[in-house]
Amino acid sequence: MLNSTDELEFSNKSNTSISQLSSLGLSDDRASCGKSPPGVPEKSGYPDSVYVMAANIFQGIRIEKSPEKVLIKYGHEPLPSSSDSEDESFRRLSYELAFSALKYQDILETILIDSYLFPSATIPDHLSSLIIVMLYDFQDRKFQTRVLSDDEESISEVQEVENLLNSFKTKLAAALARCRIKHDALSIYHILPETVRKQELRASTLPLYAWINTCKISPEEVYNNLKKRGYKEVKSVLHVNDKVFAVDQHCYDVLIFPSHLKNDLKNIDLFKDYKLIFQDKSRSLAVHSVKSLLNMDDDVLMVNTGSWHTVAHMSILTSNNTSKIFVCGVQSQAKDLDFVNLFAKMGCKNVEILHETFVNIESKDHRLQKVKVILLLPRCSGLGVSNPVEFILNEHEDTDLLKDLSQGGTSEDKLHILAQQQYEQLRHAMRFAKAQAVVYCTCSVYPEENETVVNKALEFQDRGNKVQPYSGTHLRQCL
Repeated sequence: MLNSTDELEFSNKSNTSISQLSSLGLSDDRASCGKSPPGVPEKSGYPDSVYVMAANIFQGIRIEKSPEKVLIKYGHEPLPSSSDSEDESFRRLSYELAFSALKYQDILETILIDSYLFPSATIPDHLSSLIIVMLYDFQDRKFQTRVLSDDEESISEVQEVENLLNSFKTKLAAALARCRIKHDALSIYHILPETVRKQELRASTLPLYAWINTCKISPEEVYNNLKKRGYKEVKSVLHVNDKVFAVDQHCYDVLIFPSHLKNDLKNIDLFKDYKLIFQDKSRSLAVHSVKSLLNMDDDVLMVNTGSWHTVAHMSILTSNNTSKIFVCGVQSQAKDLDFVNLFAKMGCKNVEILHETFVNIESKDHRLQKVKVILLLPRCSGLGVSNPVEFILNEHEDTDLLKDLSQGGTSEDKLHILAQQQYEQLRHAMRFAKAQAVVYCTCSVYPEENETVVNKALEFQDRGNKVQPYSGTHLRQCL
């Protein structure tokens, strides 16, 4: 991620020598992904399969332009991908690379035109997305040669594009320098919308959150396990570069780690065995809010949750109750077995999947008569999300979110559509006469998706047979 304003000087001379190319890029390494610890090698590029998957992701989320503004033509068919695409680490790297390329799409296209790579080279349209993501990475590692491992399987399309970019290396670097000078920017990073830059700065400083699966391990056992691995318990992890953790002050089963420990943590058994689960704190706040409103035999209805980790957390928090967790809107029955297997691994035993969409479920449905709390997680703009790639992978959200976040905002038309959907779902939730509370959780910073839609629903609520109507104190927002 880009989090530094320290930049190296660029030369505006078109005859920049190859020896100077190492100083050129959108930003320095500290700005693009955080300052590397001592001994960590410089960026050396990605495996071929990551470039291909990133290109296919970019192809689906790239910004479409009007015909008169089109600089580069893109194909319509995805590139064939390898089996590595299913690996979680490959998926994460691919999404991060595609999102980075998306944020700089205009700049990267301009560089390709200004360097005369387009249209002088004969390039099939279906390779354009691959060129964009590989160019982003090429400049990010200061136009240095990619280091390949001996056992890596090469992909012909990637090799073709790499050879093309290398042959234009000097011209691409000069075009990049001219672009920065034209905008009178400290770095090309500073041409990005301010909201995007603020989001990246926030993401670079936020800690990691993980909740404890108390069905498999106790908090004390987790603390001891971490301490044996050299971690130290502290009150706060902010601005700490050591191996430390802290217990969250709002959720007793949530631990906080410094962000730089992500790679170290995901390889330990606690995470591999589903004893610790990475997840944004907003989701933990939501399920804990629901838990505080339940009695021993009350059921919960969860609406629109894309993340099965959120469902699992809700299940585990109620594992000592006789509660059932109903999850609606899972329309693909083919995925049922995957969900059942995941819940079995995590120790969840009280989850029941409903395949109907929420608004099509009658409030008098016989299955839901013991539901006392509805957890509503509506589709939203997601502009409150600091790490969109992690959010999409963990919450199974639509990749279109990346398109909005790369531009720093959501269009008024889309915001209106989302707010209307949220209102309809909230109104429908309030029609469940036996439900005593609705927990409403978004990841949006827009009032239209938060207090505005909540107040509108409260104003027009149908009180029906409820002894006590909903009020603002019954509806909670978790941002």
